[in-house]
Amino acid sequence: MDKKEKITILGLGNILLGDEGFGVHFVRWFGERHKLPENVRVVDGGVLGYTLLDIICNCDHLLIIDAIRAGDETGSIYRFTREELESKMPPPTSAHEVTFQDVLFKAELIGEIPSVVFLCIVPGYYGEMDLEMSPELRERFPVMEGLLLKELQRLVVKPM
Repeated sequence: MDKKEKITILGLGNILLGDEGFGVHFVRWFGERHKLPENVRVVDGGVLGYTLLDIICNCDHLLIIDAIRAGDETGSIYRFTREELESKMPPPTSAHEVTFQDVLFKAELIGEIPSVVFLCIVPGYYGEMDLEMSPELRERFPVMEGLLLKELQRLVVKPM
């Protein structure tokens, strides 16, 4: 990267639903552990839906941390690009049921889509009211941290 491209690390999830809040819990933890250059910001995106559009459209690279429901072992971690995700997802639905994919689709429609990489973890439980994550997922923070640091290194960013 010749110029200081804007990079956003975006944690997604609902912290009221146990492991579903992994992305938010993780980015808070990561942000406290690392001092990042001014062109890198860490954002708790929660479940903000279309409110995230401005955040997405104002960066060159978007690194998303989230939970993904997959038929795999709890704590399994996946890395994929937006293009890889789109090939497996149905088309966007309606403004009444906003998924993160819908928000990315809108950013693409207005020509403001950054490069996107997802780092996702398989939750142990979700859907029931619980402010705590499972110990299995909390123990995976260092693994996710290593993967995120590799992505930042790929973008020529070194935390201080």
